[in-house]
Amino acid sequence: MPNLRLAALTAEIEANVRRALLEDVGSGDITAQLIPAERLAKATIISRDAAVIAGTAWVDAVFRQLDPRVAVHWQVSDGDRVSPNQALFHLEGPARSLLTGERSALNFLQMLSGVATRAQYFADMVAGTQVKLLDTRKTLPGLRLAQKYAVTCGGCHNHRIGLHDAFLIKENHIAACGGIAESIDAAHKIAPGKPVEVEVESLDELRQALDAGADIIMLDELSLDDMREAVRLTAGRAKLEASGGINDDTLRVIAETGVDYISIGAMTKDVKAVDLSMRLSI
Repeated sequence: MPNLRLAALTAEIEANVRRALLEDVGSGDITAQLIPAERLAKATIISRDAAVIAGTAWVDAVFRQLDPRVAVHWQVSDGDRVSPNQALFHLEGPARSLLTGERSALNFLQMLSGVATRAQYFADMVAGTQVKLLDTRKTLPGLRLAQKYAVTCGGCHNHRIGLHDAFLIKENHIAACGGIAESIDAAHKIAPGKPVEVEVESLDELRQALDAGADIIMLDELSLDDMREAVRLTAGRAKLEASGGINDDTLRVIAETGVDYISIGAMTKDVKAVDLSMRLSI
């Protein structure tokens, strides 16, 4: 499954930032007008948490759109692990612009770094196994590509981006189509070449999906013994993805069953923002 690359996100980043600045600044930052327009300042942004960094391009875009006179000097890169009280970047430019852009810039950086940090936490838990950890579509509306990019900064991988780029046939699709074989056959006819993944809830359904030619089979809350048997039965005929009920206690043992993928909604859904602070000096 291909991962998002930063080079492909230029337009998305610019659009994310435009919306954020419109939302926050609106018709103008009236508090910043207290400061003389000609006053210059410097600022240092530090992390108060141990974290994995993601979102530097969004910060750059905030100040580029707000005031090109602001210089951003990075001390870290996306994917770097940082410690509490470590300096992440320095700013130089008009004091008004530094203060006006602060919240939008830090919102992006702390949220995306939170995703990357969470992803790295999970990746570390399965180190040494062959499994790939995948994100899901449980993302913040309007920020899916940003969050999925952050997942890759933390060492995990992207599932499908949306409903358009791969089939994921679940219980209700199967019921509406008349069965597993029928739904997979219809998918092959509708979009030949598109990956077809089907969710199964038993080893019998796994056999049906294999016989129908599924590319990926999602094992929905199967027991560990059934997952091991699924790996044996599949024998490389399809990729296997474990999903549902994944937590800190079960992640490693599921990875050790031999499945190819584990999808984790919490990677983007249950995220704690990294605590950041900006210190301004005139």
